[in-house]
Amino acid sequence: MADAVDTYLEIEQIRQLKYRYFRALDCHDWALFATCLAEDVTTALDSGKYSFSGREGFVAGLRELMDRPTLLSKHHGHHPEIELVAPDRARGTWYLEDHVIDVENSWMVHGTALYQDEYVKRDGAWQIIATGYRRVFETVTAPIPQQFKLISSWFGVPG
Repeated sequence: MADAVDTYLEIEQIRQLKYRYFRALDCHDWALFATCLAEDVTTALDSGKYSFSGREGFVAGLRELMDRPTLLSKHHGHHPEIELVAPDRARGTWYLEDHVIDVENSWMVHGTALYQDEYVKRDGAWQIIATGYRRVFETVTAPIPQQFKLISSWFGVPG
């Protein structure tokens, strides 16, 4: 029974890690986002369209793409399938739903994807060592319809 409990606790820690990853991304909390990643992380987001190597490169790349108050995002990870493959290694599949609004450039994206992650446990904490996703579908609305009104955001209402 202890093994099942230990496995469940490890999987829950990985789930919390991925939830924190999405929250940090949407809140543009780059310091928190960095803590989710192994120093040697590799990425292949959107079937490799956005590929980065290393924690610093990944954080810098996403900051360049997303770090402005006129770019708002929602990333939800659903239905995690997590497998422990060693005491310090795991892999997971997540169903992503995302919605991105670029107020400044007048477009919105809504889509879904399947994330494939690998995790490593170092110094007692799980981190993402490899991550990427492939789109199931993606829709774009551009320009943003005139009847669409942004009335509130984490970053203030762009003007």
